[in-house]
Amino acid sequence: MANTTKGRVLISRNPEDLLKLADKVYQKHVIDGTRSELNNLDETKYDWSKAGPTIAPCLALHDNAEKLKGEMEKAYRERDALLGAIDLHVKGSCTYLKGKYTNPKKLSEWGFEIDDTPKASKKKP
Repeated sequence: MANTTKGRVLISRNPEDLLKLADKVYQKHVIDGTRSELNNLDETKYDWSKAGPTIAPCLALHDNAEKLKGEMEKAYRERDALLGAIDLHVKGSCTYLKGKYTNPKKLSEWGFEIDDTPKASKKKP
């Protein structure tokens, strides 16, 4: 008597892993041809002849997105390396100009946004 298991089938939610699994399933389906068990699926819902050929381009798009993600992260790191000094200059200039002009609205000439609404009072607990 053969023992069967009720084992769970794990399908990754990770796009790359899912695409690799889909490719394995599709390749087996193609190799089995007319003997493939997947030919018994409802073709209106599951048509591997249409979905299968889209796996490789989808994986290529995924790989390109991962490459661009790496480039994006590098660009953010380079930006952040420069941003600290720029932030320091903007804040220092603001402090200097606030001391120079008695009317803070003059800073708007320099591009600063002035909020002249009264500060909300803190509520006591």
